[in-house]
Amino acid sequence: MPAVMAQSKADKEEWIQLFNGKDLRDWDIKIAGLPLNDNYKNTFRVENGVLRIAYDQYKTFDGKYGHMYYKTPFSYYIVRFTYRFVGNQTPGGDAWNVRNSGVMVHSQSAKSLSLGQTFPVSLELQLLGGLGKGERHTANLCTPGTQVYMHGKLQAEHCIDSDSKTYDGDQWVTSSAIVLGDSMVHHLIGKDTVLTYEKTQVGGGFVSADHDWNAGHFSSEAANYWASRANTPLSEGYIALQAESHPIDFRVVEVLNLKGCMDPKALNYKSYFIKSDNTQCTYK
Repeated sequence: MPAVMAQSKADKEEWIQLFNGKDLRDWDIKIAGLPLNDNYKNTFRVENGVLRIAYDQYKTFDGKYGHMYYKTPFSYYIVRFTYRFVGNQTPGGDAWNVRNSGVMVHSQSAKSLSLGQTFPVSLELQLLGGLGKGERHTANLCTPGTQVYMHGKLQAEHCIDSDSKTYDGDQWVTSSAIVLGDSMVHHLIGKDTVLTYEKTQVGGGFVSADHDWNAGHFSSEAANYWASRANTPLSEGYIALQAESHPIDFRVVEVLNLKGCMDPKALNYKSYFIKSDNTQCTYK
């Protein structure tokens, strides 16, 4: 292969489409209080090429916090998605969940959640829609069972605001997270970086002293496990889409893996990889 062609191939970004536009293949569903892959009242669905989290079959939300997890974990990657809030919140949802959802990164797996567990241990890229008055930032950070540093200092807050604009109404918004192991994470809206943090760890309890592992409905075994991992690096995990009472649509969910073969002589070398895993290299 001529050198120019080889370099062009090495530079070409190979985005993985997590949502295939047709069905929920390759995703696991876990809703609080229900067994793995019980898609309660068709909460997660695909309609007209859109991945929808919907509540039209619910009478009341009833604490059915849910997440849908892609099958493969990642460590160094960019996850990018386009979303919109639609309609009204489901009756019974908490007041703070109006036009509120999220995408979890570095999450524990669906199958590792306790039966009643409300949120996975993860880093949440929190999505908030505008309420038609005042500022309401999106692409914020919330930290169920995790903690992060900013400018070298441990952050005690459970949720940290980005400096994004406010997005009112049912407009589509494109967001992404650049996730670099346990070293650095950037949240973006479009091409604008709106939040950066570093040194991602398990720790800080579940949410707060008042909302501990027990309040999050972790089994005692799970609570002990996560507590024993406090202050340890969180360097990889799953990507999950959140369901917490307000309908939300996703049009695209895709990942660019930044970890792989970094040997330029290999067939699958990529110039944009930043973390080496030369066990993945293939040769002629």
